[in-house]
Amino acid sequence: MDPGEPEEPDGRLEALRRRLARQHGERLLAEVTTDGLPRPRRDAVSVLALALALAVHGVTAALFVGGLLLVVLGRGGAFPVLGALCLFIAWLLRPRFPRLPEDEQVLHRADAPELFALIDEIAGTVGTTGVHAVAVNGETNASVSTYGLRRRRLLTIGLGLWEILTTDQRIALLGHELGHYANGDTRQGVVLGNALHSLDTWRYLLSRIERPTLPEALLNALYLVPRSVVVGVAAALDHLTLRATQRGEYLADSFAARCGSTEAAVGLMDGLLVSGFAAATLLRESNALRSHRAGGRAAGEADSGLWDRLAAHAESIPASEYERQRRRSALRGHSVDSTHPPTHLRRARLLAGAALPATVTVDSARSAALRAELSGARDRVARRIMNGG
Repeated sequence: MDPGEPEEPDGRLEALRRRLARQHGERLLAEVTTDGLPRPRRDAVSVLALALALAVHGVTAALFVGGLLLVVLGRGGAFPVLGALCLFIAWLLRPRFPRLPEDEQVLHRADAPELFALIDEIAGTVGTTGVHAVAVNGETNASVSTYGLRRRRLLTIGLGLWEILTTDQRIALLGHELGHYANGDTRQGVVLGNALHSLDTWRYLLSRIERPTLPEALLNALYLVPRSVVVGVAAALDHLTLRATQRGEYLADSFAARCGSTEAAVGLMDGLLVSGFAAATLLRESNALRSHRAGGRAAGEADSGLWDRLAAHAESIPASEYERQRRRSALRGHSVDSTHPPTHLRRARLLAGAALPATVTVDSARSAALRAELSGARDRVARRIMNGG
């Protein structure tokens, strides 16, 4: 059932996050199955997490102010140099406001009016507003985020996942992602999100040097205490926010079932379980084209049929393989990432509740219009994948 090697986490903090994800997911499953799933609210834990995040930003502000004073008021010697170093570190730790991705296909309302109309309809169902832009890439995932100082909304659709789903499952996927805007994901906020980014930057700056020389060994020893403090603060923020984040995932799954039906939301969970096969298929297709360029299939033909071949491969996966993946998920605690509850628990919760019908439907004509609007992005992403991107 599970012949593969164990997945090794990247560092102690990631191992802790995975362990917390599984623990919180299992405890929350029992709670939300018996007591329902209220919307996230501001409580003592969230206030403490916010205070800790503000303290992280306070360190960045202190570095900036201190560095500025050392540069301006320092009278020669090492003070201006030390001040410049403080300013450089503060610049690395500065709050980030992401821009629209330059390496992905970005659609605006005028480019895909039918798609944005569907997004608006689903957003209204979950109790929020639509998005300002949609980014399309080849990943086997989907996500929501914000960009710019005005915190405009961005929905990212990974065609590696989108193309193996049915129409109802795609609606469930959009309902889940837009549900994150409705329930207020704490880690997506400016304060907490940037605090986590600052802590990751600190961890990188203070990371241990492998196979050190004698001076580097002394530097490793010097970094030991501040690195431990950074890891401890990051672990504390994880403890304080992961529970709310995972509760938000369960709530987003409820929105998925409300929009696309419980059956479609469960199918979406199965799609996530086999998303690794989709990624492997795309890689295999890219490798096959490069190995046959001399006298094989033409590049244009390979690009245009990529998504149809991916969908056909997904349809060929037998029911027994889905069942194997579900059992493997229960053994390994499979999840999309360390902030999500294990996928098999999310699936179990959907099946434990009353079966919901779809409130948002798409007929064949609208489905064809949506496909036509995405055709340009589909071709460009396929071309990039087949060229090794």
